[in-house]
Amino acid sequence: MYARETLKRTLERVTGLGRPSAEFAHGAVRGRRPQSFLFADDGTIPNNAKLPLVCYRAAVRLRHSMDPAAVFEELFAQNGWQDSWRDGIYDYVHYHSRTHEVLGFARGHARVKFGGDRGKIVSLRTEDVVILPAGTGHQCLWGSDDLLIVGAYPRGGLYDECAGTTEERASALKSIPEVALPEKDPIYGSQGPLSGLW
Repeated sequence: MYARETLKRTLERVTGLGRPSAEFAHGAVRGRRPQSFLFADDGTIPNNAKLPLVCYRAAVRLRHSMDPAAVFEELFAQNGWQDSWRDGIYDYVHYHSRTHEVLGFARGHARVKFGGDRGKIVSLRTEDVVILPAGTGHQCLWGSDDLLIVGAYPRGGLYDECAGTTEERASALKSIPEVALPEKDPIYGSQGPLSGLW
């Protein structure tokens, strides 16, 4: 399925067919109050001592006539979150020590564990958005067959993938606090709730 999504995305970008306009994507945004969760270092997964994970429920109205993944891609790009991808979430715990990440649920539903072994299991579904600060452990425990996530990263972040090994820990503990704050909330822009939470 994900290979098909990559091809679909490529065709949309080349032809423009199925791609939402900036106005359409902006009009799909719903005002939502954020949920936030702060996770402590559990000795394996560092998480982020200062920045909470932020979750917006049903934040983007996805219409069936438009590619839902493309709506998220357009919103993220408008707000400076780039290098987007379409896929699922890995079924093993991992984190990024050099960048923050946003996950937009374009289709399906899932149970995702955030924060490592002592973290929190969150049920997420189509139209939800989760913003993970650098260092936050995440792992898909279960996902529907049609699950499709769009992920992206703020400008200036450097993608890496850490699995909680002892070897990477010292370096991760140094790089996580140095990751710059994003300029904008990936959904709500410069006036979004993220600036007050981070």
